[in-house]
Amino acid sequence: MLKCIAIDDEPLALRQLTSYISKIPYLDLVAKYNNALEAQQMLAGEKVDLIFVDINMPDLNGVDFVRALIDRPMVIFTTAYSEYAVEGFKLDAVDYLLKPFSFADFSRSAAKANSLYKLRHNQRPPQEGESEALPKDKEYISVKADYKVSLVKISDIVYLESEGEYVRMHLADGTTITTLFRLKNMETALPSESFMRVHRSYIVNLRTIKAYVKGRIFLNDTEYVPIGENYKEAFQGYIDKNFRNL
Repeated sequence: MLKCIAIDDEPLALRQLTSYISKIPYLDLVAKYNNALEAQQMLAGEKVDLIFVDINMPDLNGVDFVRALIDRPMVIFTTAYSEYAVEGFKLDAVDYLLKPFSFADFSRSAAKANSLYKLRHNQRPPQEGESEALPKDKEYISVKADYKVSLVKISDIVYLESEGEYVRMHLADGTTITTLFRLKNMETALPSESFMRVHRSYIVNLRTIKAYVKGRIFLNDTEYVPIGENYKEAFQGYIDKNFRNL
């Protein structure tokens, strides 16, 4: 169960929000507030897993409220103003619901929070003295995700994408696996003859590259990853060394 609170200064919006929460079996609404100041006092003495919070509120708006939290829970912003979306995601919000939103929209956002919660509580970063390194001489790696350990063939990894504390593996069959791991450790451990960091958030399997143009590496006809400015020279060096220009 995810312990959550709801904050909205509009009574009807708060009523709808609490009604939606009551319909999701894994959400436990522990409190609801019509202003962020009261919620702030509550959170000073009690922890929750998830906050649903409106942005445009008097006294203390939702963005400033979340920004001030020291031990920040997961956050889903709810607002009628789309211009706040960028600011909300800068705070690593799980999602951003634009009013009026349906129960289906709410349910999808809640499911994202639940998935993230499970990922965080069923995996942990390596502790001091433990190694994060992957064996370079192996054909497979083991990845902890979704309550199980998956064996992934290294050559099946098309590219890796950093998502905060997590790495999303994009595989040749079109599936993805998200795991709690550091991209820099993946870079160090994966075979350098096959994998290259091309952006602060991406590592690509060099054997899957189909084309590149204007700062983009195409892995098929439609899917591409960006090339970061700091990585362009190394990538171009690889291309010049391994391919003949016609």
